[in-house]
Amino acid sequence: MKSYVIIGNGTASAACVEGIRSVDREGGITVVSGENHHVYSRPLISYLLEGKTDTERMKYRGDSFYADNGCDLVYARAVALNPGKKRVTLDTGEELPYDEVCVATGSRPFVPPIEGLDTVDRKFGFMTLDDALALREALTKESRVLIVGAGLIGLKCAEGIRDLAGSITVCDLADRVLSSILDPECAGIVQKHLEANGLHFMLGDTAVRFECNVALMKSGKRVEFDVLVLAVGVRAETGLVKDAGGEVGRGIVTDGRMRSSLPSVFAAGDCAEGFDSSTGSNRVLAILPNAYMQGFTAGVNMAGGDRALTNAIPMNSIGFFGLHVMTAGAYGGEMTEERSESGLRRFFTGEDRLLGFILIGETGRAGIYTSLIREKTPLSSIDFELMKKSASNMIYSAQIRRNKFGGVV
Repeated sequence: MKSYVIIGNGTASAACVEGIRSVDREGGITVVSGENHHVYSRPLISYLLEGKTDTERMKYRGDSFYADNGCDLVYARAVALNPGKKRVTLDTGEELPYDEVCVATGSRPFVPPIEGLDTVDRKFGFMTLDDALALREALTKESRVLIVGAGLIGLKCAEGIRDLAGSITVCDLADRVLSSILDPECAGIVQKHLEANGLHFMLGDTAVRFECNVALMKSGKRVEFDVLVLAVGVRAETGLVKDAGGEVGRGIVTDGRMRSSLPSVFAAGDCAEGFDSSTGSNRVLAILPNAYMQGFTAGVNMAGGDRALTNAIPMNSIGFFGLHVMTAGAYGGEMTEERSESGLRRFFTGEDRLLGFILIGETGRAGIYTSLIREKTPLSSIDFELMKKSASNMIYSAQIRRNKFGGVV
């Protein structure tokens, strides 16, 4: 009977459990959790602060998940991986033997070396449930909040705490919000909406020094604050594999079956580099759907199955104060768009296929667009003009609809 160890307790970890159990119902599974919480959906921490959810509803799987799947849950941190002896060492000193191990350690916040940061008393990250709970405890209706970082994490934090704080200023060295996923025009649309909901931005500017509760900006401006949130970015948590001699880049390098370069060591989720079918190269795809697919794929192969993940693409689906934004794929090739009073649809095409898209305001049924990217569907085989206006099954020919949707024409 095989023995499995999964290091991490997030989406990829839960998926890995389910992947293992889809093949092997008997092997022992130990899940090592660095957080003292049941597996939860991390993107919901901003909604917790808004009061739209609670810690019970944030659970990614039910209370009986571990028992139902025959898992031992250990609250500890893995500090070393020994592929030769097939052992995982915990910070408690305990060693866990394994036949197959999956590293699903996620990512950690990137904290830039800003002078005087140690003088700031109330500073927080915004990646975990504990971060959100600590931040909520520190805020008052009079709090002046400075968020360093106008990416996904910083803006979701701002949305979550808007009604808990007195004022919120978001700064970023980039010249626009969400610079990693939006072009300047689309970013401007989102920024205008955020400003209409009470956020203040200092873009192309960031803190270079702190003096207690004052941020000295690159521009020379001084920003006084009561609470500081650092949301500059994240780094894949690759240390266990790197220290064990495994190949790492921006993440743990894996093949299409989520195997690392080390024997019997798999990796999945935000810590791993997986294949991006939209670019044809390996990269970190740090989003929940891909974390699940990678974790499940790793679990199947750990248990002796044969599963490859070849159609993952970068995607983001987010909302800010009622404005929904979705992006996917790559932004090369030719750009075409459709605008209406309710939003914008921007498509990027090349070599007779859809490469990527940006949707603002109108995101319904966007799964059809992501399917076109994943499957590399020739645009010449669909009604492209209709596709630009509406995400509908009617873009496909009657024959394709019969094949894809079981006789629906």
